[in-house]
Amino acid sequence: MMRADFSITTSRNGACMPTTFRSVGPWYSTEEAAEIMGRTPGHVSRLCKNGEFSSNNGQLESVKVGNSYLLHQEIVKRLPGNEFTLSDIANYYHRRLRVAVNRKNYRQKPRILGILAPEAGDAASMVYARTLQKACREIGFDLGLVRNDLAEIKARITRANKDPSIHGIFVFYPIFKDREDKKIKELIDPIKDIEGLSSFWSKKLYLNERYLDKDKKKKAILPCTSLGILKILAYVDNLDELAGQTFAGKKITIFNRSDVVGHPLAYMLINDGATVYSFDIESGVHMQKNGKEVPISRKEALRKSDTIITGVPSRAFEKVRGEEIKENTTCLNFSFVQNFEESAKEKAGIYVPRVGPMTIAMCVRNAIRLYENNRDVYEHVDSAYPFEWEKYGTVVQLAA
Repeated sequence: MMRADFSITTSRNGACMPTTFRSVGPWYSTEEAAEIMGRTPGHVSRLCKNGEFSSNNGQLESVKVGNSYLLHQEIVKRLPGNEFTLSDIANYYHRRLRVAVNRKNYRQKPRILGILAPEAGDAASMVYARTLQKACREIGFDLGLVRNDLAEIKARITRANKDPSIHGIFVFYPIFKDREDKKIKELIDPIKDIEGLSSFWSKKLYLNERYLDKDKKKKAILPCTSLGILKILAYVDNLDELAGQTFAGKKITIFNRSDVVGHPLAYMLINDGATVYSFDIESGVHMQKNGKEVPISRKEALRKSDTIITGVPSRAFEKVRGEEIKENTTCLNFSFVQNFEESAKEKAGIYVPRVGPMTIAMCVRNAIRLYENNRDVYEHVDSAYPFEWEKYGTVVQLAA
């Protein structure tokens, strides 16, 4: 590894600008490299720490500078031909959502309250917060990010539920890091639950109820991460999005049975025509539309699957290997831990390493839908601008 005195790169007008050293060329900071590569800074840092980046000539590697890293341009801009970055599809949805908001001529900006844990500062929470902030600015929403002591969070949510000036609530989990987080999900009024995580929306999903009223004017929403994954799969596989038919004929394996992502995702895919094999770490089942679950082995499920989705946040998980999957399988990972061996990534037709930006895009989509469902109530309320976010906690200011 080459050693030298490096300085962290800078940005001009929001564009990534590498620092250039005559002997070794241009270098990017971890944050800028992550933006270009479509990954989180934390993921890039872990890859650097594990020594997984090197140049084609074997001489230049990532260089640690303080608590961060510098990556050479040759490494940053070299992606496998089948690896899919999310910038195109996320930007596509942002444009669509911005046009939709502009056409609706809202009397006021839709307003979202973002609640962070008191000690929030971890990479994942901050990346999500910045991504949500950027999306809201681009689309024309008003976002307030606040921190609260744990003892105050439930009271703040209850207050926001009753406040007609707040149109959506986004919680950056984990907050309590235990079962109390599930109680928070149930505490949020479903009409403001833009993440779509409460049991109210889960019930609608499992019953395949797509509207809230008999006239079919008020649409239901779906969990944002699961919905983001569906949109990514339809995009990369060039599928027509037809209700109940988008994934007809597709065989899909999911390694995640959580109530937050894996379980609702399985039902969404089944509702759209897919055959779904659902696994936790110990075992798997073929989930059938009538509700029955038939045991299936990992070997058989992977051998049959056109698409494999992983979201196992454990390094103990046996990663999916190339010899287990078909040629040209679509592979998608939504865990911060990579669940595919390099051999599987190389054999895949498309490999999607993360879904974060689409989670945020789908949250904004949900927020628009919920605002539309209750527009007649919200637009009869006079709301002052700028809004006094301080009454909901300590305001968090993030750099653009």
